[in-house]
Amino acid sequence: MFARIAILILSLVLIMPAARFSPAAHAENTLADEFRKTLDDLLDRGKNAIEKGRDALDGQKSAGPMKELEPQRRVPQSREQVNFSFAPLVRQVAPSVVNVYAARRVVQRSPFEGDPFFERFFGGKSPFGRPQERTQQSLGSGVIVSEDGVVITNNHVINGMEEVKIALNDGSEYECDIVLKDEKSDLAVLKVKEPGSKFQPITLGNSDNVEVGDLVLAIGNPFGVGQTVTSGIVSAVARSRVGINDFDFFIQTDAAINPGNSGGALIDMQGRLIGINTAIYSRSGGSNGIGFAIPANMAKVVIRSGLSGSASVERPWIGADFQDVTADIAESLGMRRPQGVLVSTVYPDGPAERAGLKPGDVLLGVNNNIITNVDALGYRLDTLGIGNTAEITVISSRKRKTVKIKLEKAPETVPRKQTRLDDKTVLGGATVANLSPAVAQELGMSPNANGVVVLDVDRRSRAAANGVRPGDVVRAINGNEVKDVSDLEQMTGKDSRRGWQVQLQRGNRLIVFERNGNFFRQYVQ
Repeated sequence: MFARIAILILSLVLIMPAARFSPAAHAENTLADEFRKTLDDLLDRGKNAIEKGRDALDGQKSAGPMKELEPQRRVPQSREQVNFSFAPLVRQVAPSVVNVYAARRVVQRSPFEGDPFFERFFGGKSPFGRPQERTQQSLGSGVIVSEDGVVITNNHVINGMEEVKIALNDGSEYECDIVLKDEKSDLAVLKVKEPGSKFQPITLGNSDNVEVGDLVLAIGNPFGVGQTVTSGIVSAVARSRVGINDFDFFIQTDAAINPGNSGGALIDMQGRLIGINTAIYSRSGGSNGIGFAIPANMAKVVIRSGLSGSASVERPWIGADFQDVTADIAESLGMRRPQGVLVSTVYPDGPAERAGLKPGDVLLGVNNNIITNVDALGYRLDTLGIGNTAEITVISSRKRKTVKIKLEKAPETVPRKQTRLDDKTVLGGATVANLSPAVAQELGMSPNANGVVVLDVDRRSRAAANGVRPGDVVRAINGNEVKDVSDLEQMTGKDSRRGWQVQLQRGNRLIVFERNGNFFRQYVQ
C-alpha cells in the first residue's frame, strides 16, 4: 500500500511542473488548481499511513521479539526432495550400531627361543629370561541384526581375539561369543552372552537396489572416539579388484570411513542397512573419500550361516572353473567387446556339465544381473545359496541362450584327516587337513587342487614364528610336492641338516620361507 502511494505521489510531482510551465496551463488555471488539491490530499493520506505504520512497529517492539518458527525435520520420501537434516534417521538407527572391543593376552618371546642351536649351546636352559605377557587390543564397530543380540562385524576386528565385548550408544556394555568367522568375506557373527537381553535390530536392506548417487550415512567408532556419523553418496557399485581381501565385490562411497569404522553400518535414507563398512583406499591412513562396504546381501548369507549353528559359510559349487574375458578372448569369440566370464574347465558329473555348459562358453548374467568378471559371478552365486536355481545367460557357439543350474554343496571326496603337527617340526603347532574340493571351494581354488590346508595355528608355535597362517596351503617341502597329510608328516618328521624351504599358497600368491637355525627369510615367488 505504501509503495503504491509513493509511486502515485512521485508521478504527480513529475507531472505538475510540466503542467505549470506549459502554454496550456496558463490558459486553464482551473485544471492546475484541481491538481494541487489532489496532490495535497494524497500527501495527507501518505503522512497518515506512515504514522500508523510507526505505531504498529512500536507496538510489536513493546510486545517482545517475534517468535521464529522451528524448521520441520524429516527424512525425504523420494530422491527429488531435499534433506536438511539426517537427525531423525540417526536417532532411528544409532541404537543398532555398536562399538566392538576385543582383546587377547600375548606372550612376548625371544625369536631365538626354542631354536635347537641355542638349546644345545646352553644345555637345554633358556638364556632369554621369562616371557613377558601383555594385552593386545582391537577396536571396531558392529551392527545388531536381531533382538536377542546377534551382531555382524568384520572378521579382522575380532580375528585371533579371546575376549570380545560391545558397547551401545547409551554406554551399556555386553560380553559376546564369537559364533562364526568367515575369512573370505571378512565378516564375523557375534552373540551377546547375557540371556534375556533385548536390543533394537537394524532393518536389512536389499543392496542390489543401491544406485550410484544415492545418499548414504556411515555410522561407526572411528579411532575409538565413540559413535560417529558421516554422510556421502554411493560412488560406485559392484566395485572389484581393489585388493583388500579374497572377497572382491564392494559398494564404494565417499562418506568418511576411518580406522575403527570397520564393521559399522552403511545405511540408506530409509534407515536400512545396505553395507558393512570394511576398508578405505588411503596413503595417509585417513579418509580420502574412497571407502568400501561389503553389500548387505553378502552379510545376510553370513548371518544365516551363523544363526543356523554352522561353523563356516557353505558356498555353492557350480562344478566349473572360469576366467575373465579379455579383449583378445572377446575378439577370438566374435564378441564386440569384453564381457562376462569364460568357462575354462567343466568337471564331470557336476552341476555345470548336467546343465550343458562346456569349455569356451561365456556367462553373461545370473538371474538378470550382469556378470563383469569372476568376482561378480562368485558374489551372485554366493548370495543365491545352496539349493537354489541360477538362471544363467550364456553365449555358446556364438548363440545366446539361458540355462538353469541348481547350486550344490561342493563334494567331500577326500577324507580330511585333520591332525596337529608335532611341536618340534618346522610347522609345529599347525593343525592341517587334506585339501578336499569343499575346502578348495572355500579358499577360492580349483576343486581338483592337491595339497594340505592349514586350519589353525597356535600363536606360540614354531609355525606361527615362521609366518604360517590359517588358510595357507602347503605346496612343497624342500622342493618335494606335498599331496596329503601323510606326505607332510613324513617330510617334516625327518631331520634336515640343510634347513627347510616351505612353499605356501596364500590366495593368489605363492609364499616361500626358508629356515636354517637362526637364519630365516620369507618372500613371494
